[in-house]
Amino acid sequence: MGHSHGTMTDLGPPRRGLATALATVVLAIAAAAIVGMVALWPDHDDVPRNLNPYSAKGVTTVDATVTAVHPFDCGSGGEGPDNLPSVKGDCAKVSATTKDETATFTLDAGRYRAGIDKGDDIRVIRIQPDGQPVSWEFLDFRRGLPLTALAVVFALLVVLVARWRGLFALVGIGVTMVALTTFVLPAMLAGEDALAVAVVGSTAIMIVVLYLAHGISIRTTSALFGTLAGIAMTAVMGLLATGWTSLNGIGSEDDQTLLASVPSIDLHGVVAATMVIAGLGVLNDVTVTQASAVWELRSLRPNALRPEVFASAMRIGRDHIASSVYTLVFAYAGSAMTILLLITAYQRGLAEVATSEQIGQEIVRTLVGAIGLVLAVPITTFVAVWLAPKPQEPAEVD
Repeated sequence: MGHSHGTMTDLGPPRRGLATALATVVLAIAAAAIVGMVALWPDHDDVPRNLNPYSAKGVTTVDATVTAVHPFDCGSGGEGPDNLPSVKGDCAKVSATTKDETATFTLDAGRYRAGIDKGDDIRVIRIQPDGQPVSWEFLDFRRGLPLTALAVVFALLVVLVARWRGLFALVGIGVTMVALTTFVLPAMLAGEDALAVAVVGSTAIMIVVLYLAHGISIRTTSALFGTLAGIAMTAVMGLLATGWTSLNGIGSEDDQTLLASVPSIDLHGVVAATMVIAGLGVLNDVTVTQASAVWELRSLRPNALRPEVFASAMRIGRDHIASSVYTLVFAYAGSAMTILLLITAYQRGLAEVATSEQIGQEIVRTLVGAIGLVLAVPITTFVAVWLAPKPQEPAEVD
């Protein structure tokens, strides 16, 4: 979302009484979030570990460089087990050099058709059971360098264009990743209530990120209140919607693998939790924009009554809602393009596809996120209007 939020500074003289009261409320919310994190923080022994299939005895992954690719006819006729379609065409024998050895493995028709060439940097699986010779399997391409380069370019552009605010936004991304990897994900794996974990974690993240990126001000606080209201409504709607639509979280092979690996995890709760986390970015964007719009309108029209400012800000909010809803839909369509293409090729009916577990999850996630976003706009606008400076009295004319 590329919306300009302006600078998050307040208008007029300092309002120390209001600022103190708001600070007290925010600190109370932050304290509640910390208490929630402490209560939900998983014990180290309760978090499943060492489930990586490539860390078993005699199994390692190593870097390699492709030295030769030899296609051959492997009899792949386009039909796999259970009459499911498979890729038709040649397979390939691939040779690659590691630091100390030469690896040789076979790629099936699908992998080979996807593309692999001499000189490609890859990772291979080295398998050597006790008393048996070494065998090799293809794992994936090495993408560390290009991904790092893209991240560096992104960070430099953000700082160059947005300067200090961009830098603080990057710090906010770091805070988010730390919170997700040290609290949210381990707590879910340990079997804690996934929706409660998502709400508590999202609250803590938003408190830190909003003030980091936009500064400490009454305007930022109004955006925070709107964001927290959106999180709460999304959580409630997510809980109700997953039960109503009978979403159990088993929509793909990855879901089944996760449940088999971590039997204690509540995938039903994870589905509702993802609705809260997935909508944070857009929700944060609209609440900050609405708060900023109210302050700018107050600056331009210092004598306008609060209902007038609210009405003007909501006109901006309605446009923002429309573009944000499109964003949610397009984001899903882009990330699920392979599934959508396959469904189209199968010529399955729209109603049949939409009610399947895999697609139904995404539809419900999008709709619940959109509902939370839509409701957050008037709430944020209302809060911002009442926290913004009061209307100024018109100057008397002699």
